[in-house]
Amino acid sequence: MSGFKKFLLQGNVIDLAIAVVIGAAFTAIVNSFVADLLTPLISAFGGLPDFSSLKFTIGRSSFNYGNFVNALVSFLMVAGVVYFLIVRPYTSYKDRRAAAEEATHRACPECLTEIPKAAKRCPACTSELTSV
Repeated sequence: MSGFKKFLLQGNVIDLAIAVVIGAAFTAIVNSFVADLLTPLISAFGGLPDFSSLKFTIGRSSFNYGNFVNALVSFLMVAGVVYFLIVRPYTSYKDRRAAAEEATHRACPECLTEIPKAAKRCPACTSELTSV
C-alpha cells in the first residue's frame, strides 16, 4: 500500500490530474466559442450547417451519416480554433524566446560548452576566448 501511496503522490501523477482538469475546462471554452460564435458566423453566410437529416438506406438498414458529418465539421472547426488561436501564437512566442536566448550565449570553440557571449575565459576548459 505504501508503494501505491508513493505512486499517487509523485509529481507526474498530480501534474497529469491538473492537466486533465484544466483541459476539460478549456474544452468547454473552445466548444462554446465554436458553437456560440463561429457556427452562427458561418450560418450567416451559408445557412445553418446542420447535416443530421442526411441518411441513406440499404434494404431495411438506415445509415444516418449526417451526424458523423456534423461531428466532423465540428471537430475541424475546433481544431482550427485551437491551431490558429493557441498553437501558432505559442509557437511564435517560443521561437522569439529561443532567439533571444541564443543571442546571449555562444559555444566555446575548444570544448563546445555554452558560455555567455561576453566571456573572456571558458569556465569549463579555462581556455582564453576573444570576446564577441
